[in-house]
Amino acid sequence: MSTINCKGTLIDLSTPKVMGIVNVTPDSFFDGGKLTNSDEIILQVEKMLHDGATFIDLGGYSSKPGAEFVSEEEELNRVVPIVKVLVDKFPDILLSIDTFRSEVAKQTVENGVAIINDISAGLLDEKMLETVAKLQVPYIMMHMKGTPKTMQSLSQYEDLVKEMNFYFSERIAKARTFGLNDIIIDPGFGFAKTIEHNYELLQNLELLQFHDLPILAGISRKSMIYKALETSPKDALNGTTFLHAFCLQKGANILRVHDVKEAVECVKLMSRLGN
Repeated sequence: MSTINCKGTLIDLSTPKVMGIVNVTPDSFFDGGKLTNSDEIILQVEKMLHDGATFIDLGGYSSKPGAEFVSEEEELNRVVPIVKVLVDKFPDILLSIDTFRSEVAKQTVENGVAIINDISAGLLDEKMLETVAKLQVPYIMMHMKGTPKTMQSLSQYEDLVKEMNFYFSERIAKARTFGLNDIIIDPGFGFAKTIEHNYELLQNLELLQFHDLPILAGISRKSMIYKALETSPKDALNGTTFLHAFCLQKGANILRVHDVKEAVECVKLMSRLGN
């Protein structure tokens, strides 16, 4: 299944697409606090669209390890006005909202969001799957254990990929009971996983194709890269690009990235190699 329906447009994911990350949070690990007003956000999004992003993923709640709790009201206050501004400025934009809350999903879709990106696969809000099904938008479900605050203490597995496939089978089946059609799976690099787990997962990414659903890879500038290279998030672009190529080789359909231009170039060159 390689197409998803976004606002009546069929997007073919058999050719990999790039999703640009826009965080309106003060504490995200790479770009936290950088975007503080709507003019800056418009400029950032304009550049990402110009550089070839198919989707823009907007987040108002940092999900980095140990992230602080943000109230639903605060999250709504951060993202709804920005959604309105971006849809007004770029009427054809395909916005994704990075949230695990059904009310945030509902209000942002009502204002023009096209995709829900949920780090908890519906486990942190029991109304999420039903809400997304009613909204009839594509749904990205990620693998995680616990919450952003607790997940790193839960990184124990006997067989990582096997346990992840069980998790996705269960969550997909649950989503289907509500009539949810377009599902994308995200292995959740860095979420309740050690650096060793992340590389084991990357090495075996094609095994997630078992579900016959598009796969999103989110590794951009993460600690699995900069810690392995003994550097920092800001110096992790080269490592990110290298591993993006590896993700594409292993069957990733969407790259979720901070640096759109480089990721789009990566997709173009991989297509020349027949991937």
